[in-house]
Amino acid sequence: MAAPRVFPLSCAVQHYAWGKMGSRSEVAQLLASSDPGAAISEDKPYAELWMGSHPRGDAKILDDRISQKTLGQWIAENQDCLGSKVKDMFHGKLPFLFKVLSVETALSIQAHPNKELAEKLHLQAPQHYPDANHKPEMAVALTSFQGLCGFRPVEEILTFLTKVPEFQFLIGDKAATQLKQSMGGDSRSMASALQSCFSHLMKSEKKVVVEQLNLLVKRISQQVAAGNNMEDIYGELLLQLHQQYPGDIGCFAIYFLNLLTLKPGEAMFLEANVPHAYLKGDCVECMACSDNTVRAGLTPKFIDVPTLCEMLSYTPTKDRLFLPAQSQEDPYLYIYDPPVPDFTVMKMQVPGSVAEYKVLAVDSASILLVVQGRVTASTPTTQTPIPLQRGGVLFIGANERVSLKLAVPSDLLLFRACCLL
Repeated sequence: MAAPRVFPLSCAVQHYAWGKMGSRSEVAQLLASSDPGAAISEDKPYAELWMGSHPRGDAKILDDRISQKTLGQWIAENQDCLGSKVKDMFHGKLPFLFKVLSVETALSIQAHPNKELAEKLHLQAPQHYPDANHKPEMAVALTSFQGLCGFRPVEEILTFLTKVPEFQFLIGDKAATQLKQSMGGDSRSMASALQSCFSHLMKSEKKVVVEQLNLLVKRISQQVAAGNNMEDIYGELLLQLHQQYPGDIGCFAIYFLNLLTLKPGEAMFLEANVPHAYLKGDCVECMACSDNTVRAGLTPKFIDVPTLCEMLSYTPTKDRLFLPAQSQEDPYLYIYDPPVPDFTVMKMQVPGSVAEYKVLAVDSASILLVVQGRVTASTPTTQTPIPLQRGGVLFIGANERVSLKLAVPSDLLLFRACCLL
């Protein structure tokens, strides 16, 4: 009998400090629902669920007929399951890591290097940059999800320079004037002025940053206490971030970067060199397999200011929403296909009135997550159907045809990561 190429996975949970606590976390809820034996500790953060073969969280295979214990080991010995093009292009490895994130406190403001820079940084400082790969990523909201992404239009930044004197103080008159003067000019002089402003902020002395931040926090707190609305300068968010990361330079970054609130199903795509930070909420995330991160603030970790200021993309953009395309063949399928080869995310919303749903066969290994609903999965070759409920994760080898029978007549919400070359 041929070894199965479709099987359920038990996935690694990461308890980073920024995660939502206990059963308030979507990650914890998915875990508890898929594994009735899992005990959720209410005093522990459940930050990330890792669905993939990354060495720091390689998924375990839940199928006794398979001798390999983890997905990474299994793929190493069954490379054809990746799909012929994927196998060749990504040297026999799964090119993406699929995740669920539950964010309570802000993640650091960061950017990921492109391939060329990653190779250079990895050679120079492997302790900070552990591999030579790029790390584009996409987040699709599961609940209302707030994040910072990319530089705002220059006119918005100029407005904050006027309304927030503490911000203006750190950037300095010279850089602020240069930014104002770049308004009518070409995009290159605008990007250069923006870089100059951002670099001035990032290179400010810690003591001066703390002083100015304290002044701003005090001013906002007094205004809020007096019943005044400070939302024109994101008063509430600034107080929140300052509470989470007192004295941190990253608090001022909200005046440089677009603030997005994604509704469930909305997405943002973070290509190389785009500064971003996740602030609050739950999302599905997919990324290229890498751990390379250049940090800019809202973090106790190493901040590489010169590299960061040099590498960022200083092109201001207003709209950072990434829209999915509805599939031509399947009315329930939405495809988030970013401009990188490493991964594509699919969302399937199937009404409960559908008795059986056929998952699109693709020439790539893929990982399927059940967010809502209950199904049994089968393929033309499976002996026994695989039951999956909320939190269930299924590995699907390339070109496998999987059919899902709805166990109960309630709506299905599924996400899937694959590589469409």
